[in-house]
Amino acid sequence: MNEIATQYLAAWNTTDPAARRAAIARVFTADAEYTDPLMAVRGHDEIDAGIAAAQAQFPGWEFRLAGEPDGHHDQVRFTWELGPAGAAPVVVGFDVAVLEQGRIGAVYGFLDQVPA
Repeated sequence: MNEIATQYLAAWNTTDPAARRAAIARVFTADAEYTDPLMAVRGHDEIDAGIAAAQAQFPGWEFRLAGEPDGHHDQVRFTWELGPAGAAPVVVGFDVAVLEQGRIGAVYGFLDQVPA
């Protein structure tokens, strides 16, 4: 559970477009979907565009795992933080990822703390 959550957040932190696309291909199934309060996307191209948009909105910030992931069957949930490197998080949320043969087929994201 920890490995897939770590790989997932690494994809969100990868700013080089080619490396990010490779990370997305490793972590997500081809038709994976990602849904949170701010976006709903499907497939590698849309996931990549969503990650790039988040990076543009929060330049230099990083996603970090907060606590230990847990899960059962083919589901994993984990809390993450987003903020400047080495600083307190500004955004906190949690995701539930549904796995398909070891890769993420769907992510359902929730935002617990967001700036005003």
